[in-house]
Amino acid sequence: MGVVGESGCGKSTLARAIIGLVEATDGRAVWLGNDLTKMSHTEKREKRKEIQMIFQDPLASLNPRMTVGEIIAEPLKTFYPEKSKEEVKEEVQWIMKRVGLLPNVINRYPHEFSGGQCQRIGIARALILKPKLVICDEPVSALDVSIQAQVVNLLKELQKEMGLSLIFIAHDLSVVKHISDRVLVMYLGNAVELAEGSALFDDPKHPYTKALMSAVPIPDPDKERSKEIQLLEGDLPSPMNPPSGCVFRTRCPIATESCADKKPQLKGEDRHAVSCLHVEV
Repeated sequence: MGVVGESGCGKSTLARAIIGLVEATDGRAVWLGNDLTKMSHTEKREKRKEIQMIFQDPLASLNPRMTVGEIIAEPLKTFYPEKSKEEVKEEVQWIMKRVGLLPNVINRYPHEFSGGQCQRIGIARALILKPKLVICDEPVSALDVSIQAQVVNLLKELQKEMGLSLIFIAHDLSVVKHISDRVLVMYLGNAVELAEGSALFDDPKHPYTKALMSAVPIPDPDKERSKEIQLLEGDLPSPMNPPSGCVFRTRCPIATESCADKKPQLKGEDRHAVSCLHVEV
């Protein structure tokens, strides 16, 4: 699932609330039938083996005082203290090879690597426990374009090979289109549209989604010049004091007075759902 939206819409907060890095103030995070927000600390710790996270800044997410081998091995030592040093080293070397790192760099420190290599270290650390869900919080936004493609393709390969589910947060809609089966569009902490990737990109319904899509550059110069760009008026409201009713109404081109009185909910089919009073799905 891809999660998109402009800066400040709550994408990273959503991810951190799911994994438990920030406390959820409302709602539920249900994982395989279990509400993560109501679990005890011990229960959450046990479930954490199944849910891992890859962070946006590859270097800042790694401990500079630990070697690559120690960083990747830390989750194993935490959750499987009974494993011998030889077993841990063997698993670390295997996952390093799988993400494209040479085993002979196992004793180097994070500052000795490029941004792309640091992100591969972060991916290896997240996957060493063989989790079922990996939350990717803008994992390629800090990387060069050529490296972005390598990391995205690596994630797709690992997803297929290890049977992973991914929550992929990004600003680049072309990356989201390439990697996502479903896409969630967020605005000011609210879900405004949820659809299969092909349905969302071929036929966006919500006015906010349409504006996002119109901002995506098209490689064909003729089509790029002739396309209609839908600019949003005004600034993003404060999340501390959101508008009443529909949070998008202050910038929406089709908003009416009724939008201030009633907060819309996601409605529609599993294939395509929209949160708007004036859009039928």
